[in-house]
Amino acid sequence: MTDPIARDESTAPRRPRWGRRIAAVAILLALVSPWWARPLVRRMDFFLVRRVEVRGARYTPPVEIRKRLGIDTTFSIWNALDSLEARVSRHPQVSGVRISRRFPSTLVVTVEERQPVALVPTRNGLQAYDASGRALPLDPSRAPVDVPVVPRADTTLLRFLAQLQAVQLDLFARVSEARRVGRDELVLDLVSVTVRLRPDIGMERLAQVSSVEAELAQRRLRPRELDFRFRDQVIARFP
Repeated sequence: MTDPIARDESTAPRRPRWGRRIAAVAILLALVSPWWARPLVRRMDFFLVRRVEVRGARYTPPVEIRKRLGIDTTFSIWNALDSLEARVSRHPQVSGVRISRRFPSTLVVTVEERQPVALVPTRNGLQAYDASGRALPLDPSRAPVDVPVVPRADTTLLRFLAQLQAVQLDLFARVSEARRVGRDELVLDLVSVTVRLRPDIGMERLAQVSSVEAELAQRRLRPRELDFRFRDQVIARFP
C-alpha cells in the first residue's frame, strides 16, 4: 500500500485556479496576522500535508524519517513543527533536524547525520561507529560505508580518524585499516603503504604522506612503511 504522505504531488489532481487564488490569500493572511488567521487556514483541506520531502539522509532510509513524524494526510502544514523535529531527532543516526514548510502541502525535513568514521568487526558483522564511540544503526551491506576497519571502538583512534576525515579526506579515503599500538602510536594501513604516527600529529604534517611517496617514486622506490613518529623527519622502510 502506497504511503499517501510520500507520493509525488505531480500525481495529485490539479486544483481549480480560483482555489489556488483563495489559498494564496489565506497564506498571506496567516503570515501577516498569525494570531487569528492560522487557526482558520489550519482547517482548510488545501493545506493538508500531501508530501514529505527528506533531505540530507545518506545513511538513514527516508521511510524511517517519515515514520518518526507520525503524521498522516489529516495533518495541516500550519500545525506546530517543534514536536515533529523532536521525534526525528531521537533517531540514533540523526544529530540534527530542521523542518520547514513548502506551500501549499509539503513538509521539508532536512537532517544532519552522525558520520561513520570506522567499522568494527562483531559477531554479527561489521558495526559502524562515529567519532564519539557511538554505535550507529546503519547497515554497511545496504548503505556503502567507505571508512577504515578498526579492531575495537577505541575513542582515541576514532577521534583521530574523524579529524583526518574532516581535514585530509583524500588520505582518509586511502586508509583500509587502522589500529592503536600502546598509548602513543597509531598505525594506518593504506592501500600501498603502512604509516606509523603519534596520535597528536598535526594534520598538516600528515599531508606529507603523498609528497613523500611521490618523491620516492621518482627514485623508483616503493616503501613498505613510512614512520612519522619522529619530529622533523620521516623514516622510510623498504621490503
